[in-house]
Amino acid sequence: MISIFKTAMLLFLPVLMGFHLPAYANENPPTVSSAVEAWLNSPHADYSSDAFRHWDEGGQIPTSCAACHSSTGFMDYIGADGSATGQVDTPVAPLSVVECATCHTPTAEALDRVTFPSGIMISNLGSSATCTVCHQGRQSTQSVNAAVAGLDEDTPSADIRFINVHYRVAAAMLYGTEVKGAYEYENKEYSGKFAHVPGLDSCASCHDPHSLKVAVQNCVSCHKVDNLGAIRTSPSDYDGDGDTAEGISGEIESLHQALGNAIYAYASEFLGAPIVYTSAAYPYFFNDTNGNGAGEPGETIYPNRYASWTPRLLKAAYNYQYIAVDPGAYAHNPHYAIQILLDSISDLSEKVTVDLPAVSRP
Repeated sequence: MISIFKTAMLLFLPVLMGFHLPAYANENPPTVSSAVEAWLNSPHADYSSDAFRHWDEGGQIPTSCAACHSSTGFMDYIGADGSATGQVDTPVAPLSVVECATCHTPTAEALDRVTFPSGIMISNLGSSATCTVCHQGRQSTQSVNAAVAGLDEDTPSADIRFINVHYRVAAAMLYGTEVKGAYEYENKEYSGKFAHVPGLDSCASCHDPHSLKVAVQNCVSCHKVDNLGAIRTSPSDYDGDGDTAEGISGEIESLHQALGNAIYAYASEFLGAPIVYTSAAYPYFFNDTNGNGAGEPGETIYPNRYASWTPRLLKAAYNYQYIAVDPGAYAHNPHYAIQILLDSISDLSEKVTVDLPAVSRP
């Protein structure tokens, strides 16, 4: 069935849509057939993905999810179907992937500003606007502050639940403090939008918009590296390990691990309620019933979800997940990522000993 669909798309899509390709950073833009071929092999067209099959059993995608998990929902959200913008009016049937029409409609191509979960609107997005709608996360500094308002910083509360920013938050990471996607601590300064060279500062100039793959050739022409994770432009030792030759991704990975250790120490030593994290099961943080620091099958199940949250722990865990769900943080906004990791570790260190030497904060 998929092969028949693929053939039909390649043959008839240009006719049905009056298909045209947007401007690219590359001198030689793709042909229509190559663009469709790339899309068909991308995550956006993966009919087997949980991103599009999660709601099969219920028979419909809720309005709160449909904008980013179906083409029909997205067009409803941006008003391409004539409905009000900024909302999906009715649930959508499953098995609607991010189709070509999602982005290649006059309404989508005219989209130029997007409101983030913080309530902050960013304008002049150009071709990145459609990407930004779905890659901004669903929570913010304001969400976390609202959840812990009036509560003692270090007293567990049954009113607190883990707040998940959602997935692939590249746009929120890119804009940093301008949209406050991560949890930002009071009296700290944070980086805004990550500045890159003109012409390579949009979603479609760094990623192929159809295959979604990073346009590596655009990076290595200036960054003479064998892999993008080795890119580094700062001599500072942010993680305090003495290695200033590793890629900035290495600095972020080390700090992310250090934050995980600090979270575990705070929960275990200060609260007496050990915690364990896994990226493979919702809601990601669970009771570490045997205290060995490893998430095991009998632990990483919803009934065993972590429930001893304090405001301090929630803030740190939120930021830990924020970094975890953006594997490209080192490219999207490395300084913002490092700042929120260091501040989270520092905040936990007020209650537990953290084995991290003095480091420089960008």
